[in-house]
Amino acid sequence: MLQFSEEEEKKLEALCAQAFDFARNDDKESLEILLNAGLKINLSNHKGNTLLMLAAYNNSLNVARMLLERGAEVDKKNDKAQTPLAGVCFKGFYEMAELLIQHGANPDEDNGMGLTPMNCAILFRRKDIAQLLLKHSKKKLNFLQKIGLNFLG
Repeated sequence: MLQFSEEEEKKLEALCAQAFDFARNDDKESLEILLNAGLKINLSNHKGNTLLMLAAYNNSLNVARMLLERGAEVDKKNDKAQTPLAGVCFKGFYEMAELLIQHGANPDEDNGMGLTPMNCAILFRRKDIAQLLLKHSKKKLNFLQKIGLNFLG
């Protein structure tokens, strides 16, 4: 097992923090350099948020596409059991939702206590995303979801 000095450990932490910033800010080129140098594709921070989660949540489409094409886990949950798709449903990023689904994101994934991406889309009034999820869902809408969708207009 590798042993790092305190100084090396601080440099590594700073490098990882930079990688998360690159993901948030859609800086594909910089993040790609780190990945090509050996940074793990599913690196996660102290909250369990992966590079993909942060890219999705911040609508960094170029970074998300690159991460997915390199094999990032599309449904990897953070410490709150949230998937990138659920975060996108909260934020309302339709194109990002499409990208995640194209790469296998599960629209029926339970993020805890029955909170699925569909429920997030309905709860946060994201009708376009809810309709997208409905096209890819393997489950029928339950009674409350049907009512929620009707209220979205």
